[in-house]
Amino acid sequence: QVQLVESGGGLVQAGGSLRLSCLASRRTFKNYIIGWFRQTPGKEREFVAAVTGNGDTTYYADPVKGRFTISRDNAKSTSYLQMNSLKPEDTAVYYCAAGFRLSSPSDTASSSYDYWGQGTQVAVSS
Repeated sequence: QVQLVESGGGLVQAGGSLRLSCLASRRTFKNYIIGWFRQTPGKEREFVAAVTGNGDTTYYADPVKGRFTISRDNAKSTSYLQMNSLKPEDTAVYYCAAGFRLSSPSDTASSSYDYWGQGTQVAVSS
C-alpha cells in the first residue's frame, strides 16, 4: 500500500510557474512508476507526465511538452512536476499516481495505476 499526498498548487497568472510535489508513504517508492494526471469538471482525467522508478526515462503528453518537467527524488520518496509557461488551459486538479504494474511511463491509462493522491488545485488566470 502506498499513500500519496500532493502539494504546491495555487493560483498563478499565465506565463507563471508552479512546482507540484507528491510525497509517498513508503520507502519502496523507488519501485513504482509515478504519473501525473489532471482533471477539470466535466472532463475525463487526462495523462500529463510519468517517470520510471529510477528516474531515467520520462514521458509527456503533447500539450505540456517543453513546458513541464517531471522528476523524482527517491531518497525523499517524492516526485515533482515543474510547470513553466503556464496557460489558462492548464487549470485543473492535478493528481499524482503510483503504479507497479506498468512496464513503461508511456502507458498513459489512468487504470494502469494502483494508488492515487487526493489532488491539488492549479488555477491559471489570463
